[in-house]
Amino acid sequence: MSSYSEQLKIFTGNSHPGLAQDLCDYLGTELVNADVTRFKDGEIGVRTYETVRGADVFVVQPTSPPVNENLMELLVIIDALRRASARRITAVIPYYGYARQDRKARPRDPITSKLVANLLTEAGARRVLSIDFHAPQIQGFFDIPVDHLYAAPIMVDYFKDFDRSDLIAVAPDVGSVKRVRSFAESLNIPMAIIDKRRPKPNVAEVMNVIGEVDKKNVILLDDIIDTAGTISAAAEVLKEKGAKDVYACGTHALFSGPAIERLKKAPITKIIVTNTIAQKEHELENLEVLSVAPLVGEAIDRIFKDLSVSVLF
Repeated sequence: MSSYSEQLKIFTGNSHPGLAQDLCDYLGTELVNADVTRFKDGEIGVRTYETVRGADVFVVQPTSPPVNENLMELLVIIDALRRASARRITAVIPYYGYARQDRKARPRDPITSKLVANLLTEAGARRVLSIDFHAPQIQGFFDIPVDHLYAAPIMVDYFKDFDRSDLIAVAPDVGSVKRVRSFAESLNIPMAIIDKRRPKPNVAEVMNVIGEVDKKNVILLDDIIDTAGTISAAAEVLKEKGAKDVYACGTHALFSGPAIERLKKAPITKIIVTNTIAQKEHELENLEVLSVAPLVGEAIDRIFKDLSVSVLF
């Protein structure tokens, strides 16, 4: 074990044990010896086989699909650790589920993202660590400290050795402009914007490209690839406008419903995502998964040592 002695502990649920182990390898520590199981009726049970009294515990649990199962599991784990006298519990949620329900888009809609923040706090979390919230204002839903990391530096590092003379970053919709502008500035490349209209949920219609992509290699950058409608349609229109290779990048790869089939048919050279969500085996031969373990591991190290995390932004 490293210099952390017995005071830093990494706990994992069933959502992404692989990432939790990668974090332990980065930090030079071991996972808490525990079981997160199901009773016959489906209820969640947590049993920890070592003391966590007085420890700084980091619970690694993306609330990815099945969202409700993983969220409830996280809440039960936090409650168990609080009752076991952990000194501080940090919920490490690389992908924050319900993030797209951050406002009342229609009358009588819930703001479930705020509800989840309340539940985490009430369960006993004293800090939250996450990556690329769908809406940055989610940080304000919490009354506890939130360390919001960005995956952009990981993507920038991936493309830094590319020939930038014909490289352009493209925002797949207006909502991603700020993220893509920052990314483009980091690589010192131009950017373009796709004007997108969505007639109903999970159906995207690409309308127009604002910017010059002819004879350019394009980096499409978004925070979430869900059903892949936006990314696939964007790739099609970019190729129609004369783009050469299209690289589709997303922090959180949900790949829901028809996503895999859409991406297989789309004119995309490579799909680059991070491992904020555990990836199952599938037939995407052009998929590359980048690890967030060094980024999250460094943040955990700094939080544990009471050092500033802002240098990671």
